[in-house]
Amino acid sequence: MTPSVLLADDEPLVRTGLRALLEQQGLPVVGEAADGGEVLEAVRRTRPDVVLMDVRMPGTDGIEATRQVLAALAEPPKILVVTTFDNDDYVHEALLAGASGFLLKRARKEEIAHAVRTVATGESLLFPEAIRRLVRGRPPGGEHARAAKTLTRREAEVLRLIATGLSNQDIAAALVISLETVKTHVGNIFAKLGAGNRSQAVVIAYEAGVVEPGHLAGP
Repeated sequence: MTPSVLLADDEPLVRTGLRALLEQQGLPVVGEAADGGEVLEAVRRTRPDVVLMDVRMPGTDGIEATRQVLAALAEPPKILVVTTFDNDDYVHEALLAGASGFLLKRARKEEIAHAVRTVATGESLLFPEAIRRLVRGRPPGGEHARAAKTLTRREAEVLRLIATGLSNQDIAAALVISLETVKTHVGNIFAKLGAGNRSQAVVIAYEAGVVEPGHLAGP
């Protein structure tokens, strides 16, 4: 199935450029929104598989728009936030809100198309090193620490491996357990942390101190 895309950006030229780029890659653009406040209605009207969401928009920003879409719909689209800088606090908040990943506006067209196709299949677009930069300097603890304490030792171990960018198959091989067992652990991790995807779970793990930025090597 070819995923459809909705563009949310307050710059008309950016939307025009993204539309041309995506359509060149065989990805149909079914709608556009010029402000975060327009996104939920546009999603309801066009039912895209993926939303490319600018995080910085006047009025309702991309973070709040992400929260609205994920909270209002039983089967929401996947959301990729788009930003100019990969150390942007907006990106950190958007991932915590449930976005499946993020892209830089300077990304190559092939990278953007790959990202759209990746999240449309239900996978998160996880950049371990970039996420470490986003959370570096933030003290662990806060509202997520209590939920993290409910993780079993094995679940915490699986979560740390997720944070390095490993797939379920890779985690099964690393821990010498079955793929189904890994999937069960991942499902339990998401449920306990209140996470909807891997990116959100990893950001929460850093926030809670389950994973420490300085102690993991990226893939």
